[in-house]
Amino acid sequence: MPRPRPFPALATLLATLLVTLLATTVFVEPAVAHAGSLGAVTRSAPVPSWLVIASGAGAVGASFLFTSLLTDRRVVEGVPHRGRSLPPVGPFLVGVARWAAVAAVPLVVAVGLIGPDAPAANLLTLGVWVVWWAGYTTTTYAVGDTWPALNPWRTVASLLPVEPRSLPARVGTWPSVAGLLALVGLEVLSPVAADPRLLAAAVVGYSGVTVAGAAAFGDAWFDRVDPVARTFALYGRFAPIRRTESGLDVGLPGAGLAREPTVSDLDDVAFVVALVWVTTFDGLVSTAAWGSATAAVTTLGVPAWPVTLAGLLGGLGCFLGCYWLAARGVRRTAPTYVSARYLAGWFAPALIPIAAGYHFAHFVGYLVGFAPTVAAVAAAPLAPPGSLVVLSPPGWFGAVQLFAIVAGHVLAVWVAHARAFELFAGRVQPIRSQYPFAAVAVLYTTVSLWIVAQPIAAGIA
Repeated sequence: MPRPRPFPALATLLATLLVTLLATTVFVEPAVAHAGSLGAVTRSAPVPSWLVIASGAGAVGASFLFTSLLTDRRVVEGVPHRGRSLPPVGPFLVGVARWAAVAAVPLVVAVGLIGPDAPAANLLTLGVWVVWWAGYTTTTYAVGDTWPALNPWRTVASLLPVEPRSLPARVGTWPSVAGLLALVGLEVLSPVAADPRLLAAAVVGYSGVTVAGAAAFGDAWFDRVDPVARTFALYGRFAPIRRTESGLDVGLPGAGLAREPTVSDLDDVAFVVALVWVTTFDGLVSTAAWGSATAAVTTLGVPAWPVTLAGLLGGLGCFLGCYWLAARGVRRTAPTYVSARYLAGWFAPALIPIAAGYHFAHFVGYLVGFAPTVAAVAAAPLAPPGSLVVLSPPGWFGAVQLFAIVAGHVLAVWVAHARAFELFAGRVQPIRSQYPFAAVAVLYTTVSLWIVAQPIAAGIA
């Protein structure tokens, strides 16, 4: 007789547990991300923060316990390969979208320079923070990475009569790590996010550097240096739709991460962890708790910007340290000749669902709230209506944010589970190898849920 497959039962039990735990937090008020300082509503959560954190962390821990019962290799190896193929998108539509993106950049920059001063009424600030960073980024992990085809700076650089040269291998992808931190630091440490004129200058500066770098080093610039392209590429690896030579491959979210044989280098690991942290930090700096802590330090005569910079870099160091300790811990819980460096690189793809869940949780309320504002300003960018509508999501909308965070961590547990069975032999060894990473996942969940449960500081309306 064929052996019973426990996956359907486990999935049902896990779904039941998630619904039960998250039901206690359905009325938690939403927390909106910092992104762009366009403003948000300050509210306090009617459910205690400890209950929110305990529910989410418990769901992630329970997901690990359930997946640890799934030791049938046929099921573990078969789930990531389920899916189907679709024909590729026609080149005409891709060409139209590509050149529309090229034309959009100078247009929104011009509006940023001559349009309204208020960030919530300027098409540039709305376009950058709401349409692009909140909306388009969501499509990269929800649908797939279309940025290589739409990237306007790649398109412009390809037209320049310059022969690209090779990028030195010794630099690795560390420039993209520094670039990601620089972009986030610029957003939270300067008024560029809320000043259309400064934002226009920043877009022009980024455009010049990106086009020059792409012209000098070709695709290597976007593969190893540009933090934006690397972010979208990582999110695209999580998406259920992936491009292949034969067309489009449609499967389960995270399936590509579970089955890909790549091992990330230390610089790639650093970028993935940094992506998780900066999205978390973007939400942290908008909370009232962070504002109170910063104010307390500034009363001692310390400027606010060193405190924020220390938080950005120190938090990244803590996140990296925890992940590295987990990689070293695997060699104790599941004794193996494989080095900690190799283990860190092998399991790094499992962090991508966490980053995607963080991004969605932090930006979904922001995207929904400013959707009518974007429509009204886009209709008359130089003379928008004097009264702009910004939606305030209902209290239960906070459950969507919590579910996104927990779902990202649960998917991360599954990806790590599948990759563990790919690396380790037997049934016990793969399960034991995940103990340290499950602990890190619960820690990351606790931090993120605490941030979501906090009231946010008032922004610029």
